[in-house]
Amino acid sequence: MTVAPSPAAPTRRRRGWVRYLGLTPFAFYVLLFLAVPTAIALGTGFLDAEGSFTLDNLSALLDPVILGAFASSFWVSALTAVVGAVVGALVCYALLGTRADGAVRSTVDSASSVLAQFGGVMLAFAFIATIGIQGLVTVVLREQFGIDIYADGVWLYQVPGLVLPYIYFQVPLMIITFMPALQGLKPQWAEASATLGGSRVTYWLRIAGPVLAPSFLGSLLLLFANAFSSYATAAALISQGAQIVPLQIRGALISETVLGRANVAGALALGMIIVMVVVMTAYSVLQSRTTRWQQ
Repeated sequence: MTVAPSPAAPTRRRRGWVRYLGLTPFAFYVLLFLAVPTAIALGTGFLDAEGSFTLDNLSALLDPVILGAFASSFWVSALTAVVGAVVGALVCYALLGTRADGAVRSTVDSASSVLAQFGGVMLAFAFIATIGIQGLVTVVLREQFGIDIYADGVWLYQVPGLVLPYIYFQVPLMIITFMPALQGLKPQWAEASATLGGSRVTYWLRIAGPVLAPSFLGSLLLLFANAFSSYATAAALISQGAQIVPLQIRGALISETVLGRANVAGALALGMIIVMVVVMTAYSVLQSRTTRWQQ
């Protein structure tokens, strides 16, 4: 005997589609500001000045100058990510001793949310005004204590000068991303370890450490990706040369001395996208492992 479909079934399907309509603005944003620019950047890397398909632009990725820019981007991103992750994790550990709804925790959370987004030209200006050649701290150290922080060169306006500004926003970002993992540690695990005779060191090495490792490594990768893709702060500080990949892309697009390099920017963007895809894929895998322990 054939059973007639329930009249409520089409209604449920329609309601299901209606729920997805709420994603339309976000989908439009992703398409317009992420998918389309990415497709254009990738596409131009395979075109020559006349618009014909070519692989010549990819040869720029093997240029010693470009390889040097990638190396500089890698070491700056890795260094600031490691320092930011370690310092941020220590701050999160210290915050565990405070009340979740207390003034200290709320202040640190609010400040981290603001400072993690404080970058670009504003951050560059803040460091120039503070530790620039004529910055407040620089002048005080030189005139009052006889300490010249630029005795070996003006490092602030070179790649090493990016380390301090990057750490400035890496630490707050680490606090935001890693604190939920620390809060997810169950008190019963520590109690069970103590009941079985385990010390506090044993608890952190054999229980909390392995549980937190995927979240810590995932946050570390997120910090690396954040520094690797940063542009505005570096562009404001480093006015001469293109010593990291984002500045190389800018130079290829606006160069007035070497024409016909606009499509090379697409090849450089392709290299950055490959690095970001690898990093964010690893981040997603680690986050999926973290959520198993937080459920």
